[in-house]
Amino acid sequence: MKINIAIDGPSAAGKSSISDMLAESLGYTHLDTGAMYRAVALSALRNGIAYDDEEKIVAMIEAMKLEMLPDGRVILEGEDVSEKIRTDEISMGASDVSKLQGCREALVRMQQHICKDGGYILDGRDIGTVVLKDAPVKIYMVASPEARAQRRLLQNQSQGLLADYEQILEDIKKRDYQDMHREHSPLTKAEDAIEIDTSDMTKEEVRDAVLAIVKEKTGD
Repeated sequence: MKINIAIDGPSAAGKSSISDMLAESLGYTHLDTGAMYRAVALSALRNGIAYDDEEKIVAMIEAMKLEMLPDGRVILEGEDVSEKIRTDEISMGASDVSKLQGCREALVRMQQHICKDGGYILDGRDIGTVVLKDAPVKIYMVASPEARAQRRLLQNQSQGLLADYEQILEDIKKRDYQDMHREHSPLTKAEDAIEIDTSDMTKEEVRDAVLAIVKEKTGD
């Protein structure tokens, strides 16, 4: 029996990479909801639309062609933007557009439709509290700001992007504040979510911990 798995937590806690590993282990599909908001931010930037212009953002979402491929690639208007949406500038833009209720509602409807038959792993800020409230397995993944900044630093260095640790740490703390204090669907832990602190864990240890929880829930 395939179920849906909800993984929430702050930026750079390892949600996306762990979701990829879980999808491979379970034969599930990882739907990266954060990448969807990043794609919206990139599209808005390219179209000269302010991140706080809700009416234009929602109209843009309804008209844009966005494909989330099973292999993790993000196709926007026919272009593979998988790398372009991972910059710190777009990360902050994604946080901004995600504050818009209309934007969130449009993308949540899209996500729920995709996941209706199960077998999906979703990660984000409000998966367990809004998008997949009935998911049998909910994980709340956390890590210290310092551990997350170090991970983002190494990721950026590997991609030739911003490699200033102090600036990255400041951006992460700012992103945390924005995500936790936004008006619509702020970052919160679902009451039935299991918290995992990944600060001192390897990716493999985190994956195995979640797999054990899935096995307990499904009996597989």
